[in-house]
Amino acid sequence: MKILKSIPVVACALCITTVVAAQKPKYVFLFIGDGMSTPQRMVAEEFASKIGYGNLAMNRLPYQASTRTKSANSVITDSAAAATAIACGAKTDNGKLGVTPDGARLESVAEIAKRQGMKVGIITTVTIVHATPAGFYAHRPSRGLSYQIALDLVASGFDYFAGGGVGGKADDRKDPEYRGNVFGLARAAGYTVATNKAQWAALAPGSKSWSAFAESALDFAIDADGSQPTLAELVEKGIELLQSPSGFFMMCEGGKVDYAGHANDAATNLRDVIALDEAVKVALAFAAKHPEDTLVITTGDHETGGLSMGFAGTGGRFKVEMLAGQKCSAERFSSAVKGILRKDPETPFKAVEPLLAEKFGFVFEGSDKDPMKLRPDEIKELMKAFENDRGYVKREIADTTAHDVKRRYLFASVAKRVLAAHAGVGWSSGGHTALPTLTTAQGKCADILVGMEDNTDIANRLKKLLAR
Repeated sequence: MKILKSIPVVACALCITTVVAAQKPKYVFLFIGDGMSTPQRMVAEEFASKIGYGNLAMNRLPYQASTRTKSANSVITDSAAAATAIACGAKTDNGKLGVTPDGARLESVAEIAKRQGMKVGIITTVTIVHATPAGFYAHRPSRGLSYQIALDLVASGFDYFAGGGVGGKADDRKDPEYRGNVFGLARAAGYTVATNKAQWAALAPGSKSWSAFAESALDFAIDADGSQPTLAELVEKGIELLQSPSGFFMMCEGGKVDYAGHANDAATNLRDVIALDEAVKVALAFAAKHPEDTLVITTGDHETGGLSMGFAGTGGRFKVEMLAGQKCSAERFSSAVKGILRKDPETPFKAVEPLLAEKFGFVFEGSDKDPMKLRPDEIKELMKAFENDRGYVKREIADTTAHDVKRRYLFASVAKRVLAAHAGVGWSSGGHTALPTLTTAQGKCADILVGMEDNTDIANRLKKLLAR
């Protein structure tokens, strides 16, 4: 009788275990647009629809939440405190990573996933030791400790790192914790280190890898020339490498959305939002094949730039499709202009008009009804900025050791601002703002994120799911 009674108990225990396992997503994708809030997603969607891309996939996910972002010591968060909140589920001070305001170590959702036997991947378009990716594996009192953050990367044991490098700090002999070149330490810890696209493409499933395609950040999407993988390709490769019976957790950051936001470079910003959306589409295609096992979440850590759809003085005009006339980032354009002036400091403004037309779509001659036709006052402003840059280049040529911390190259800045004004896109800041971000989700247990939430809720609810 005792044996007969024990059979149902064992069967019941097995049943409970099976039910709990079934409630846990096997594959988790967390996409973070650094500096991406509702304005970036909405303006990018409007832009995408006008240029034939269609609606953003991330905006179509059925479960949605408005997400508060303030840090422990400021209503306006920085990326380190925001990453700690999203990764670890706790508020900390701006500048701190994976620790509480008083320095106590926090555990991230990625670390819990790894402890549960899942494979873990961390992907970004900026340096891999930048605040957002580091929030998932590092525990440091300052986001500026790049070498020490890289040591935490190696110690994490995570399976797939891909993106930019360590920002020139890979062999920082001045660091008090110096132990050797971090890439050498990674190889000694069992990582395959890839430094170009071909080496990365050759990575085999099951291997631990760290791929760094640049010393610092990757190129903006608008400047991409194919020499570096796209964010979508990094996710696709990650899926290949991380597949396992225990599943995986993957964090993918569109880090240069933030860079373009700080620069108030609208066309560049929107292209990087779309690049992130392409990566989301890869995850959704995977989810379509594993609908009962996959959770896809998209969010932003904070808003950057105070982006607006229209502003005073435009008469309600919003023609965001005009931003398609910009063919490179303002940063890349500025470098090109500096190169021209260094070759010939007396280059006249008239000689760079064709470059402005090519890279920004501006029209200098023709009908005043052409929306890209520059007004006389705009041309005058561009000419003044060009003379400003010429002066700085001449100083550099005359004295290569000269350093002026107040130096500001203005030509590219004026060009992007003029284009944005024609398109009806405005900015209120060159820094972060306190706007809530938009979080959307689809798939297994996606209903954990609905309504008005805090950024810490993302980590805390994922932690409960994955620790089951």
